[in-house]
Amino acid sequence: MTDDIAVSQNDFHEMSEDLSGSPLWNKDLAPTSLSERTWTTWNIAALWIGMSVVITTYTLAGGFIEAGMNWWQAMLTILLGNCIVLIPMVLNAHAGTKYGVSFPVLCRASFGTKGANIPAVLRAIVACGWFGIQTWIGGTAIDALFTAVWSDWATLFNSATVLDIAIHTWLAFFLFWIIQVVIILKGIEGIKFLESYAAPLLLIGGIALLIWASSNAGGLGNILSNSSVLQKQSSSFWTVFPGALTASVGYWATLSLNIPDFTRYAKSQKSQMLGQALGLPLTMTAFAFIGVAVTSATVIIYGEAIADPVKLIQKFDSAIVILFAMLVIFVAQLTTNMAANVVSPSNDFSNLNPKRISYVTGGLITAVIGILMMPWQLMSSMGAYIFTWLIGYSGLMGAIGGIMICDYFLLRGKKLELAELFKTNGIYSYRGGFNWRAIVALVLAIAPVIPGFVRAATTPGGQVQNPNFFDTLYVYAWFVTFAIGFGVYLILMKVSQPEENLPADERG
Repeated sequence: MTDDIAVSQNDFHEMSEDLSGSPLWNKDLAPTSLSERTWTTWNIAALWIGMSVVITTYTLAGGFIEAGMNWWQAMLTILLGNCIVLIPMVLNAHAGTKYGVSFPVLCRASFGTKGANIPAVLRAIVACGWFGIQTWIGGTAIDALFTAVWSDWATLFNSATVLDIAIHTWLAFFLFWIIQVVIILKGIEGIKFLESYAAPLLLIGGIALLIWASSNAGGLGNILSNSSVLQKQSSSFWTVFPGALTASVGYWATLSLNIPDFTRYAKSQKSQMLGQALGLPLTMTAFAFIGVAVTSATVIIYGEAIADPVKLIQKFDSAIVILFAMLVIFVAQLTTNMAANVVSPSNDFSNLNPKRISYVTGGLITAVIGILMMPWQLMSSMGAYIFTWLIGYSGLMGAIGGIMICDYFLLRGKKLELAELFKTNGIYSYRGGFNWRAIVALVLAIAPVIPGFVRAATTPGGQVQNPNFFDTLYVYAWFVTFAIGFGVYLILMKVSQPEENLPADERG
């Protein structure tokens, strides 16, 4: 245990009783105690393995190849993107480990005690969208499993549909949704247990799938040499690369903000840094590679490219193989959704009204909104998913990340007054609970990429032909908004004295 963790927690422990009545406090948002710091390097690495091994990772590189890349260009792009996003990931994780605070509480230092709800809600909305997407995919996996073991399942209710989707698919979707709600009720420790024990199963499942593809398609070399058949467009590498790189960064741009929600339970800074470095870039790249290799192999084996592993598994004859494969997919969707898309919005919604909204209540809100965001529409096409969804929200996440990192590392030198984060009239309340500098920086950072987002969102497939200046800016959304947010916030904080330096009665 490092000294800075022990000191910060011991100092806070002495005053915690006085702050328990604060409207900014509840037991879920309170800093973690030393006894709660149980997450080792393996737990953090397993967290990333569990979150990375998921169907959306499996299909990510295929989307890049479809747009015009070859297989190794897609792999390098994904590896580079995850190495880039690892940097803000580790930086934002530092405060969580040192002070035991969650993402929305950390945001109070830069945005203000009330202003923190702005980035928190923006992050929560994106998480709700992801929760819906992963739940939908998990539901289709259950649907396929039931069809494989009971053929009458596919004709249930005479194959009737709702919103052009079979009722049996809806039933599987809501079954998976209910299973996740049950886990939400178990809290954060249930997620730690799930991730740690699921990681080995997911790794075994991925390797087994790669071995099957290689042995049935003439070897790995033959598979990769035929991967060009996945290309549907003839765009040059440098045309596709900027958007693909931003999408790779954007894939985990959400977690690069709320990673303190997990590292507040880490035993040390070494645990969080090493665990993340080992768990994130290599797992993402390896599983994306498996997706490309297996999809390419299906062309050789079945004469068609089957990018969806759920549909691929339905091709198998062995009931035992189908059951094992579906178990792996089920666990993959479950581990990713529980960690990546429940923990953060649960804390974020709780931050809106800590006395009335607990972690569990926030998780239930997430589960409901995830359905209302119609995930079956968000996944309507791979182009829309990459160039509208992933790049689009990366612009929001980049701006918030730039402001947070500038505030904590450059302006505060990694030093926070822990108790002040829970005071309605403390140094982080600024004026009226809002730090206008952070809000202005956020707006100015996002503004340049909005025109490009609108054009991408209204273009089939999300790829704009003959892009103009703003379309080009949008392709680099995360990088653009991160830089502007960081720079504008730094300038505003330097030229305008923050209200935290004013007497308490003048902050109001």
